[in-house]
Amino acid sequence: MSLHPSIGDTTLRTEGLTKRWGSFVANSDVSLSFAPGARHALIGPNGAGKTTFINLLTGGFAPSSGKVWFGGEDITSLPQHERVKRGMTRTFQINTLFAGLTVLESVVLAIQERRGMQYKWYQTVASQTEVVEEAMSLLASLKLEQDANTLTRSLAYGRQRLVEIALALATRPKVLLLDEPAAGIPSAESRELFEVIAQLPREVTIVFIEHDMGLVFRFAERITVLVGGKVLVEGTPAEIAADPRVREVYLGEAEHA
Repeated sequence: MSLHPSIGDTTLRTEGLTKRWGSFVANSDVSLSFAPGARHALIGPNGAGKTTFINLLTGGFAPSSGKVWFGGEDITSLPQHERVKRGMTRTFQINTLFAGLTVLESVVLAIQERRGMQYKWYQTVASQTEVVEEAMSLLASLKLEQDANTLTRSLAYGRQRLVEIALALATRPKVLLLDEPAAGIPSAESRELFEVIAQLPREVTIVFIEHDMGLVFRFAERITVLVGGKVLVEGTPAEIAADPRVREVYLGEAEHA
């Protein structure tokens, strides 16, 4: 395999990614590739290293060894904000950042940040027609337009998670990383959330962690199973569901929970 893959081959790739804290190994020799437009799930039991892996991708943690490639560029040493500029985004935690703003104001701020318009903070939202139009279009794509003038803290939790995704999409990412987007959401709302995610444009590659196997097998096109910080198996949903190792270490565990 080429050490410099083109964007046509892969959007995001890791080589031997490993993270240690002392004697504890959270990820060990993880080598994965995510194709442009992928809908790729990471699953595994608690402590499998899934969130650590996402933090290694986004620059939240520095790897102990291994590399992260974004398109044809080695971004292993890049800080988080530089990865965002290149098109890698994970969901924001809006409960602390934007709770006192309306949904529209929150998305407008995110768009301003992307455009380098922070110095215009003193202008009213209404005066920034182009930015507001982009924000409203984004909200409409996520079925949030009716909530535009609602304070984010007043929304149901499932709707707040959609706003998190709206804020991430405002950066115009090539890769969107979702760490348990349906966590804490009632099942009906979580299905609605994933139906909206499923309709996102194919220009956006989606990598997500999710414990709800129903959502995983309904939405993902490829699945990687992590166990003990290592890749156990990767394949299509049908291949993963039929793999006896997966049933033993994860799916069977869920069935008997």
